[in-house]
Amino acid sequence: IICPLYFIGIYMRLIAHRGNTFGVNRTDENKPDYILAALEQGYDCEIDLWLINNEFYLGHDEPQYLLEQWSFLKDNRLWCHAKNYDALRAGLNMGVHCFWHQEDDYTVTSQGWIWAYPNKPGSKRTIAVMPELHNTDVAGFAGVCSDYVSNYD
Repeated sequence: IICPLYFIGIYMRLIAHRGNTFGVNRTDENKPDYILAALEQGYDCEIDLWLINNEFYLGHDEPQYLLEQWSFLKDNRLWCHAKNYDALRAGLNMGVHCFWHQEDDYTVTSQGWIWAYPNKPGSKRTIAVMPELHNTDVAGFAGVCSDYVSNYD
């Protein structure tokens, strides 16, 4: 999806937080089909990734959804939030776009993007995470990761 800022010469990455595009959906977020639906709508997606016993899973607080196809993770529109060390290590070894953070002000993804904690300032290499929580002005950011990413179209 290209947001309206594109028309004034700025391209903003629009990232569906756990696949959410129109608001929080705890029932479906991180489900592979839900993620694919957001990708089909043209959004990038942030997903929560676990590696347990050599198997990849999606899920926020725990590994919930087994990934049958590891190649799914190679989609360059995915921003994989590693939820354990094994997922981070394996993701990096596989060339998956991934990162680790908890409540850090900033972290850097494996592709060099700055991932900013909500309400932190940023610039043209920074992703504003959950700007809706504090009505963060996203002008000047490279993109947004939001449960309401459709609001930025």
